[in-house]
Amino acid sequence: MASDTKIGMYICTGCDIGENLDIDKLSAVVTDELKIPDCKTHPCLCSPEGVELIQTDIRNESLTGVGIAACSQREKQDAFLFEETVLLDRINLREHVAWCQPANEDETQLAGSDYIRMGVAKLKNMNPVEPYIPEDMSRTILVVGGGVSGLTAALESAKTGYQVVLVEKTAALGGQMAGQIKSFPSEAPYVDLADTPIAGLVNDVQNHADITVHLSTSITSITGQPGQFQVSMQNGQALDPIQIGAIVQASGWRPYDANKLGHLGYGASPNVVTNNELEKLAADGKLTRPSDGAELKSVVFVQCAGSRDADHLPYCSSVCCNVALKQAQYVREQYPDAKVYVIYKDVRTPGQSELFYMKAQNDTNVYCTKGTVAAVTSGDNGQVVVDVDETLIGEAIRLQADLVVLATGMVPSTLVEATDDVVEEGAEESADETLDGKKAASSAEEGARILNLAYRQGTDLPTLKYGFPDSHYICFPYETRRTGIYSAGCVRAPQDAASSAVDARGAALKAIQAIESIARGKAVHPRSGDMSVPEFSLQRCTQCKRCTEECPFGTLNEDDKGTPELNVLRCRRCGICLGACPERIINFQNYSIEMVAQMIKSIEMPDEFDEIPRIITFICENDAYPLLDQVGRHRSQYSPIFRFIPVRCLGSINAVWIKEALSYGYDAIMLIGCAHGDDYQCHFIHGSELAAQRMENFQEALQQMALEPERLRIETMSITDVNKLPTILNEYAEEIEEIGLNPFKGM
Repeated sequence: MASDTKIGMYICTGCDIGENLDIDKLSAVVTDELKIPDCKTHPCLCSPEGVELIQTDIRNESLTGVGIAACSQREKQDAFLFEETVLLDRINLREHVAWCQPANEDETQLAGSDYIRMGVAKLKNMNPVEPYIPEDMSRTILVVGGGVSGLTAALESAKTGYQVVLVEKTAALGGQMAGQIKSFPSEAPYVDLADTPIAGLVNDVQNHADITVHLSTSITSITGQPGQFQVSMQNGQALDPIQIGAIVQASGWRPYDANKLGHLGYGASPNVVTNNELEKLAADGKLTRPSDGAELKSVVFVQCAGSRDADHLPYCSSVCCNVALKQAQYVREQYPDAKVYVIYKDVRTPGQSELFYMKAQNDTNVYCTKGTVAAVTSGDNGQVVVDVDETLIGEAIRLQADLVVLATGMVPSTLVEATDDVVEEGAEESADETLDGKKAASSAEEGARILNLAYRQGTDLPTLKYGFPDSHYICFPYETRRTGIYSAGCVRAPQDAASSAVDARGAALKAIQAIESIARGKAVHPRSGDMSVPEFSLQRCTQCKRCTEECPFGTLNEDDKGTPELNVLRCRRCGICLGACPERIINFQNYSIEMVAQMIKSIEMPDEFDEIPRIITFICENDAYPLLDQVGRHRSQYSPIFRFIPVRCLGSINAVWIKEALSYGYDAIMLIGCAHGDDYQCHFIHGSELAAQRMENFQEALQQMALEPERLRIETMSITDVNKLPTILNEYAEEIEEIGLNPFKGM
């Protein structure tokens, strides 16, 4: 506890606060009850005059803490920037009281007073942040993969003045695009095929003074943390380890295994090939029938061959339609009389590619039809017979073709098949163990050995569904669940070359941002700029491993005894470890078990004779807090019996806070956090899901106190649920009023 904190309190009277609340009574709470002599009011604290008032008091009165009772903490952040040694709390009287409660009602006034009490309790239990700034760090960027994405990321990073090390596992740069003879149209009128950019990219990379290229090289291990990654490599022999600041993984994709598509004729006839194989045939010269070299009179392209299929690849690979149109043009240029059939589920050619599709539609010898391929069989004279059902004309059709091309999709390099070879070293390991033999809590796709991270939680990047190592469905492209490591290109999501280049620029920028943030002691997303760091009182650690297992970002390793080892520069400051720890040994300087506990106990609790309930609500700062702000801006009213405490993530809520709240006399406890599921996701990956899982532990606290389970409720919501939230709050308030007061109230 920062017992020597000298606090100045400032109450804004603008934006309806002064009209809806008795400011004199609020000031009296500060000076008379909380014994803080310095409480001032101002009609517009965010104005230059208001800010100067505070700055002058900080200088003249040697204030170490400032409480600003005004608008939301998410508003006017640039206005209230003070010295880093000055503690600051933004007390939300506008959105959370004045704009959502009846003016000058007793309960409205009580809410305003309680938020000031909580703000002072928070300030008294905070400590100045002491950022962790590494003394020895690297600003070199490692790029893994030498395709379009990797080459672009390397070039863009080097252009900004950063040293780059590019590692490619094969003997040449270029990746999958090196085997492409043409690319999709890239210039108006977007109907003509373009030359691929790969030769120019390779040349630029090889001749850039700030880029070091390692070919035929694999990564054997990455230890450490951002700014201090130690990377070991081998290219037939072990190379000297290098220190790296941040990493861009652009390890690309491979075609889906067509041997699994026997129902589409692959393997039964040499005249059934994949789109990737056709590209190689085209690169070798004139296209002919593989079985006998005969000229092509008819070609059938079967789209979504194994894609958008629950038994194979459930997703769309994004480029296959354009590839079919491109390769149809190859055929038509070489064989003006040949007929080309494209059988599709849907044609997906977004943006300017629609013009490319229209060109194919206008070709009288190119036939595009929606349909389902029922069978692919061998016919007479080397031809292949394709039976198509559910066509646009409603009838089944049969096509005879010299060549059938299957549009197999993209598989990210992180998704390792059971039959694939992995790095020999450690290949015999259990998939449940890391390189050091410790059991992994969660890992990348089974068998992945690209980065070979020496992380307690696995050797490679954790993935979302389908095996792509992205971090967040919506908010944070390029991010992964490993701080300082960013994915780009087709390893992150299926995309074409142009999109991969854009992707690579974004990932390179993220890598640069990570390096510069770390050099200043600041966190990266979503708490960008946060300079607090977790502190562990390890003498009380019981080695339960909950913190190491539940951290979404692999921040913690373990020693031989199972004691957590903190890698500060991997930390995103979510506080999930704080919420996980049953011994309460984890705290941040400005976010701690004691701080929130004192906030819980700071309000004026009505006694049992008042018959007024109180519901403490822990509200996630990422979606739920701004959602509540929006409710206030809409002037939507809800029951005044709620008291909101912002938390970094629902996953940071410790069970002791639940017990403290119940013991203090709160009648119910509510948790509101980010929605999660197929279409949305917690900002800290799985914090809200962890909170839901921990509800069992929270429910035990209720059972131990013989309280109804309805007194504890969790809601996960998206930031758009502005109309939904007030309804939920009001319904829950009515439910608790029916259940009755907490029997521990007043004890």
